[in-house]
Amino acid sequence: APGLSVIIKAIETARQIFERMMSYTIYRIAMTIDVMVFVVLAMLIFPTLPGTTEAFRPLTAVMIIILALLDDIPIMTIAYDHTIIAPKPVRWQMGRVLAVSCVLGAMSVVETFGLLFIGMHNLNQVLWGVTIDASHISTMMFLQLVVGGHLMLFVTRTRKMFFMMPWPSGILFMAILGTQLFAALMCGFGWLVAPLPWALIGLVWVYNLIWMFFQDFTKLIVYRIIEGRATHRVDFMKRIWTSLQHHSLHAHSEK
Repeated sequence: APGLSVIIKAIETARQIFERMMSYTIYRIAMTIDVMVFVVLAMLIFPTLPGTTEAFRPLTAVMIIILALLDDIPIMTIAYDHTIIAPKPVRWQMGRVLAVSCVLGAMSVVETFGLLFIGMHNLNQVLWGVTIDASHISTMMFLQLVVGGHLMLFVTRTRKMFFMMPWPSGILFMAILGTQLFAALMCGFGWLVAPLPWALIGLVWVYNLIWMFFQDFTKLIVYRIIEGRATHRVDFMKRIWTSLQHHSLHAHSEK
């Protein structure tokens, strides 16, 4: 197109793409930490659940495959998400990415283990007409990772509170809504997993929503610490530069 507006549009689009890449990277690292660390530690710490003799599998092979597929659907729609257009040039900051993603990943591990302990506390007890056994706990863990992981995507997509503008794009929101609905139906009707009572599925959702606010608050703290250090570094360099200029002028005046 004629004119200089195409250059401005290209810069805006490039900065939007950069923000989407940052969101994807932080989410992917945090989610990988959550799944891998939880599965490995759960198998090492709890080879069998208390009162049982069978080997405990926090996630079955089918659950892991379905979890990966359900994660890929909303991840692909990040390419269409709404983002803030940075007013200044952006650059890759690996330290910030690793700090935010590792903190969120560690919190997600604690969140997942918290639900595991709740399930273990109710092992062999009757809840809503169902006697909870190891297979039901595995289904709970699967549902928690699906729900908690996709809710964390709302947290990682922006540096502000997750409910503030810019809001998620329609295609991203619908992708997450669709995968969550499928996961809930899968656990409720027992498709390839042990069926859970609908009330228990609702409790897993409430549990993850509460943790979502904790994760978002922690994310804001991490960003504030990182930005505070960056500001302090810039101020320090400015003071050094001012001092050098002052000494240079003083030496020049003496000559």
